[in-house]
Amino acid sequence: MSRTVIRGGLVITAADEIHADVLIEDGRIAALAASGTPAAGAFTAERTIDATGKYVIPGGVDGHTHMEMPFGGTYAADTFETGTRAAAWGGTTTIVDFAIQTVGGSLREGLDAWHAKAEGNCAIDYGFHMIVSDVNQETLKEMDLLVEEGVTSFKQFMAYPGVFYSDDGQILRAMQRAADNGGLIMMHAENGIAIDVLVEQALARGETDPRYHGEVRKALLEAEATHRAIRLAQVAGAPLYVVHVSAQEAVAELARARDQGLHVFGETCPQYLFLSTDNLAEPGFEGAKYVCSTPLRPQEHQAALWKGLRTNDLQVVSTDHCPFCFTGQKELGRGDFSKIPNGMPGVENRMDLLHQAVVDGHISRRRWIEIACATPARMFGMYPKKGTIAPGADADVVVYDPHAEQVMSAETHHMNVDYSAYEGRRITGRVETVLSRGEPVITEREYTGHAGHGVYTPRSTCQYLD
Repeated sequence: MSRTVIRGGLVITAADEIHADVLIEDGRIAALAASGTPAAGAFTAERTIDATGKYVIPGGVDGHTHMEMPFGGTYAADTFETGTRAAAWGGTTTIVDFAIQTVGGSLREGLDAWHAKAEGNCAIDYGFHMIVSDVNQETLKEMDLLVEEGVTSFKQFMAYPGVFYSDDGQILRAMQRAADNGGLIMMHAENGIAIDVLVEQALARGETDPRYHGEVRKALLEAEATHRAIRLAQVAGAPLYVVHVSAQEAVAELARARDQGLHVFGETCPQYLFLSTDNLAEPGFEGAKYVCSTPLRPQEHQAALWKGLRTNDLQVVSTDHCPFCFTGQKELGRGDFSKIPNGMPGVENRMDLLHQAVVDGHISRRRWIEIACATPARMFGMYPKKGTIAPGADADVVVYDPHAEQVMSAETHHMNVDYSAYEGRRITGRVETVLSRGEPVITEREYTGHAGHGVYTPRSTCQYLD
């Protein structure tokens, strides 16, 4: 039996803050006891970690990543090996990535392909969502089988006609199936048919720079698609999870639906909270670094996103980590913004940026843990194994120094991408030590993990629907 004790830290979960010692046995949390009490003094272990003056928090759960994802004739730059290592450096100990069904192929073939990419390569634990690109009778039957084996969420796209796009009829059929089998439909909500018209018109006018990516993907078209997705889910009697919400008008649609008592959930991402169209408009071709979909919005949208996180109209912050190098990948879109691969790096930055939000007064410490750890674990059927520090939970634990200062930079990050979206930004707070199922992956700012430690984690259905 291997035992570790973490002593003297402030243990923060979504529910509590307590100065406690944490006992870990065989990869799980065995007990907590208030620091300095006889109960804590009775904890014995081969390894002791001193967390005095530090936070002890659950490992982050990033419910939206795209490792090795094919897009626009290239691939996301992070492999499961490099991406999960970078996640660990940033205090994230579980990712849920997206397996992709190709049009004409089966869900099973897509899932098997992603298992093959990830197996034996991950530094931390991982699960899968399934992107459903081709709704037909066989696909619908397969959805039932996937739910039974722990792939309990299915993503559809109202954007990208000719690639991932589903029409309203296909979306409704998948939602009806999810209503029956307990699955959760995740929606990329943008009106892709209308956006394609605006792209064509912008290029015809000679508007080719990266900033036009944001101008054609209008906030109103995100809001319209969000509204339509909500109503289709209501007709189907299915729950809905809207990914990467970026626009205040879309937040308003979610808030309205939740006020009506509908099972509708929303996530946003750090890029929408900390970056804006000012970045897309950076001179030269620099704006290409910030091309993602949904796009960055004007700065005034950020207040609505922060408010949504405080009022629980938005429940989760994930990254939509999908990195493409500036050199050789983003550059595919020089002279035509529509050819810039959509996606940004971020899996390493999320926990730190959200701690900065605590420092800045946007959210509380417990809300930080709620939106980054506990709620994604519940949303995707992994709680309390993941997302909290409690007896019986996996010992996915981060010792976090809330006073350390760092400057974010591509020079020092561990993501396999040649730029940082937050280059030069000074933030307060830094990961010091990370345990994954009790094993040290980061030890006092040194990588001590290895590819293959991370295991596939089957998931139960969304725990907000019980």
